[in-house]
Amino acid sequence: MTFPKPFYKWRPHPWHGLEVGPNPPEVVHVFVEMTPFDTVKYEVDKETGFLRVDRPQRTSSIPPNLYGFVPRTYCGDQVANLMKGAKKGDGDPLDICVISERAIAKSEVILNARVIGGIPMIDNGEADDKIIAVLDKDNIWSEVDHITHLPKVMVERLTHFFSTYKIVPNSPSKVKIGKAYNKSHALKVINAAISDYQDRFGDG
Repeated sequence: MTFPKPFYKWRPHPWHGLEVGPNPPEVVHVFVEMTPFDTVKYEVDKETGFLRVDRPQRTSSIPPNLYGFVPRTYCGDQVANLMKGAKKGDGDPLDICVISERAIAKSEVILNARVIGGIPMIDNGEADDKIIAVLDKDNIWSEVDHITHLPKVMVERLTHFFSTYKIVPNSPSKVKIGKAYNKSHALKVINAAISDYQDRFGDG
């Protein structure tokens, strides 16, 4: 039996097999790992590219927006150099949160997102930036071009989530969250993460 050509292709690895985006660093691809409906922390398995259960959330914190990463990025020395107090990057692809008017309940999907800012986070001494973006061509958020154009409470919810989602009762927190930064700095972080990826893995 002869199958159509796509049957011969392997699924591309979401970290290494996808492009950064249609117009990086302003518009990037996002591979979604978690949705606002998830009470379990999922992360892409770096070997296979499938989602792996990392841990059930210990607290009631759930991500207020879509949460995933930008393909072909890596948080290494160049990302760490942009984060005051960071000893190094966390060695993962760059995290990104995406705001959408319509609820997207599925993970392991790819979308285009327009970058508008970010939240600086240091986790156990490692730079772990959280880029903030809006779904490209969204019916409500499409005209938002800067983090200050968002309702203040949306940024507060994201900051609260990342401040609390790793809390262990009766243990000191290893997470430090700074003030949200603007689009200009977010673009610098993305470019640094792209360069760190090229340094670590090559152009591919």
